[in-house]
Amino acid sequence: MQRRALLITASVWPWPARADDPVAARLAAGGVVIAFRHSLAPGTYDPPGFRLDDCSTQRNLNDEGREQAQRIGAWFRERQLAPAVVRSSPWCRCVDTARLAFNRAETWPALGSPRAGTEAVNDAALQELRAALAAVPRQRGRFEVWVTHQFVLTALVGGGVASGEGLLLQAGADRKPTLGGRLMVA
Repeated sequence: MQRRALLITASVWPWPARADDPVAARLAAGGVVIAFRHSLAPGTYDPPGFRLDDCSTQRNLNDEGREQAQRIGAWFRERQLAPAVVRSSPWCRCVDTARLAFNRAETWPALGSPRAGTEAVNDAALQELRAALAAVPRQRGRFEVWVTHQFVLTALVGGGVASGEGLLLQAGADRKPTLGGRLMVA
């Protein structure tokens, strides 16, 4: 009976970040951003004439995408990792990903899709993101979550990123983002 109680407790008790879980350990150390591409939202671009104030005109999360966002949140809770800030692109699929995972989302236009802006607006947004990354306090346990689009993450660090994948970012000495790891919650 005691063994069964121990096994049940061990299976539901949250596990803190461990050294053999490098992304969790880095988040627990603080001073970083984990930037996610929104969860699965089938398609490639928003339809013509979409509006940010009307989710029905946008490409949105499907059931699998909603479940994926919930699994992301569970991964953080299981490791007792709580972001200080959760910022999201104003697009519904990003806001929904953030809210399903972390129960909150502060919309931030700088995280918006560059396909909707001019080159000057996109360059300004990229500079704003780099400055915000450099300003993340280097305090133990303090990290931020950003939820955005593939195009934004590619502009920040290059390369591709899957739906629901998180990139662990920190500002380098030159204030350019450096990639410290990747998180893909199964």
